[in-house]
Amino acid sequence: MTRSILTRRTVLAAGATALATPYVWSKPARAAAQVVVRNPGGAYSDAQKEYIYDPFTKETGIEVVIVPSTMAKLLAMVKSGSAEMDVADAGLDGLLTIGNAGGLVPIDYGSWKYADIKDVAGEYVTPTTVATNLYATVLGYNKEAIPEGKQPKGWAEFWDVEKFPGDRMLADMASGMPNLEFALIADGVPMDKLFPLDIDRAFKSLSNIKPHIKKFWDTGALSAQMMADKDVVLGSIWNGRLLAAADKGAPLAIDWTQHMLQIQAYGILKNGPNPTNAQLFVDYSMAPKSQVGMAKLLHYGPSNRKSFDLLDADLVAALPGSPENLKRSFLQDVDWWDKNRAKVNTIWSKWILS
Repeated sequence: MTRSILTRRTVLAAGATALATPYVWSKPARAAAQVVVRNPGGAYSDAQKEYIYDPFTKETGIEVVIVPSTMAKLLAMVKSGSAEMDVADAGLDGLLTIGNAGGLVPIDYGSWKYADIKDVAGEYVTPTTVATNLYATVLGYNKEAIPEGKQPKGWAEFWDVEKFPGDRMLADMASGMPNLEFALIADGVPMDKLFPLDIDRAFKSLSNIKPHIKKFWDTGALSAQMMADKDVVLGSIWNGRLLAAADKGAPLAIDWTQHMLQIQAYGILKNGPNPTNAQLFVDYSMAPKSQVGMAKLLHYGPSNRKSFDLLDADLVAALPGSPENLKRSFLQDVDWWDKNRAKVNTIWSKWILS
């Protein structure tokens, strides 16, 4: 949904080293009223500050304290029982890990006054998490190498190296997870039948394309740079990374066929210092007007469907989760990945060296 944009490394990928390090965070000076929010930092934090944090403070008088913590440090904090933050803004896969560790409390949807939970699709909502915005892993291409209209349309055509020659890239395990879903789609699995993933079949399909993969990318920055420099002409890539490069003049474009929709979400941390303010903050952040900033500045799609009515049609057409793009997408199953990531990592470590 992309984040990063943020790096999509998972808590497990961060490794045991981070968890072994004692969690240290200097508590900010106590304001009369505040809410402490973890976010990924960088441009993401800047966009949230402009469209959500500052307006929220103006509306409520509650100061938003930003903490760009890693998910590994957040998990360590939760396990230590010291909840120094109130709200975690993170990828849904990371929040699932936090929730499984007992670190989240229910979101009080019934108390909302700024947003209506009925305007958010049910698949974006759980008792303890709610999607704040959407990103996608898409099929990107360099328009100087492949003119618009001549690009592969979907992953079976991406795997067709005779019809569509040229160096390619796919995601490395170190990016958070490899593109097993796309490998299965290329092998004929329908989008609505992907999960549970057939791991053996996926790696067999990946083996067929592996000789034509110049590099498996491990960061969003690398993927965008490789495509902009024409080191590769085709590849999986986070939509925000590609569009950010395109906005700066890189000749890049997206084919939205069979893209994977992913979720950036809020979770309210157990025993946080400001629980009432945390509930109000999440409510305010989910309002239609609050979500337009991420769409305008970072090409993240809003999870509140009413936000699309506040955006220009040209922008809506380029956003994950838009009514038209939803027809060409599938939602990543983070529960499956949480249960199977270690197994996939073991197989990947041997396969990538073969």
